[in-house]
Amino acid sequence: MSLRKNIPAAARNAWSMTFGPDLEPPQPTPSTVLYDEPHRTLRRFERPGCEPGDAPVLMVPPLAAPATCFDLRPGQSLAEHLLKTGRTPYVIDYGTIDFADRHLGFEEWIDHIIPAAIRRVSAEHGGKPIDVVCWCLGGTMTLLSASAHPDLPIRSIATVATPIDYSKLPSIYPLRTIARITGGRITTLGTKLLGGVPAPLVRLTFRATAFERELKKPAFIARNLTNTETLARMEAIERFMGQMPAYPGKLYVQLWNRIMLRNDLAHGGLKLGSRFIEFKHLKVPVLAIAGTGDAITTVPAARHLLSVLTGSPMVRFETEPGSHLGVLAGPGARETTWPHIDTFLTEQQAAELISH
Repeated sequence: MSLRKNIPAAARNAWSMTFGPDLEPPQPTPSTVLYDEPHRTLRRFERPGCEPGDAPVLMVPPLAAPATCFDLRPGQSLAEHLLKTGRTPYVIDYGTIDFADRHLGFEEWIDHIIPAAIRRVSAEHGGKPIDVVCWCLGGTMTLLSASAHPDLPIRSIATVATPIDYSKLPSIYPLRTIARITGGRITTLGTKLLGGVPAPLVRLTFRATAFERELKKPAFIARNLTNTETLARMEAIERFMGQMPAYPGKLYVQLWNRIMLRNDLAHGGLKLGSRFIEFKHLKVPVLAIAGTGDAITTVPAARHLLSVLTGSPMVRFETEPGSHLGVLAGPGARETTWPHIDTFLTEQQAAELISH
C-alpha cells in the first residue's frame, strides 16, 4: 500500500528532474541593489515590511563561485538566517568573468572591490565598523584587504573553509609535484592563452573534488526518488555548480605561483610584485571555521591561520562536520557553523557597546 502511495511522488520527481520545471524553483531572499558596477554589485538583503537593522554584516564570496553560496535555498541561506537574528546582511557579487577580464589580479579585489563594499556598507550605517563573513578564497581576499588597509571600518572577520597553508592540501599535491618538474610553466602558459580558467573547467574541477559523490549520484537519486526535500537540496547544489564563473587570468597566475606553489599565505602574507601584504597588520578579531569533511580546504590548512594573524587581538578556530560548501550552507549548518558565527558576532557587538 505504501509503495502505491509513493508512486505518484516518485513519478512527479522523476518527470521534474528529467523534463519538467525544477522540483523547487529558486527562492532568493529579497534584496535591494545599492550599486551595480562590473564585478562589484552590492546587495542588501531585506525582510519585507521591516526597516533594516543596525547590525551590518557584509558577506564576501570567493572567486569562481556565485554569491548564491550565502543564499542557497530556504533553510540553507546564511543571509536569511542573519536577517532572522536581527542583523542586516549585505553581499558583494562579482558577476561573470570572461576573457576581457584577464588583466584583473588580486590587487583589484584587495585594493578596490572589497574595500569599496566595506566602506559603502559602513556608510549605510553612519560610518560604524562592520562585521565581515567570508567563504573560501573570499576569506583570503578579505584578510589581505584588512591587512593592506588597516583603516577600513571593519569590526571583525569570520572565515569559513579558508585555506592558509597550501602545503596541507592533498588535492594539490600532484600539481605541486608537476610544477617542481616543469617550473610551473605549463599551468601559467595555458592560463595566459585562455585568459584565465574558463567557467566549464572551474565547474568540472569542483565536481572532481567530490568524485565519489558524482559516482553515487544515480543510486542516490533512485534511493530518494520519493523524497522531494532531499532531491531539492541536491538540485540546489547542482544549480549552484552550474553557475560557477571563471577565474581571471592574472589572478589565477598569482594564485598558482604565489599561493599554491610558494605558499606565501603560510609564511605570513602575499607578495604581489615588489609589494608584500603582511597578515601581522590585521588588527581585528577573527573567527575561522573549517569543515571536517572538506576535500578542498582541510582542517590543518585552515588552522594555520592561528599562526599568521599575530597582530589580531583574538583569533578563534572551530571545526564542524561538512564538505566545502556543506559547512557553510549544508542542511546541518544552522545547528553547527551558524551558531559559531552568531556567538562571535554577538560578542563583537557587546564588546563595542562596552568600549563606548
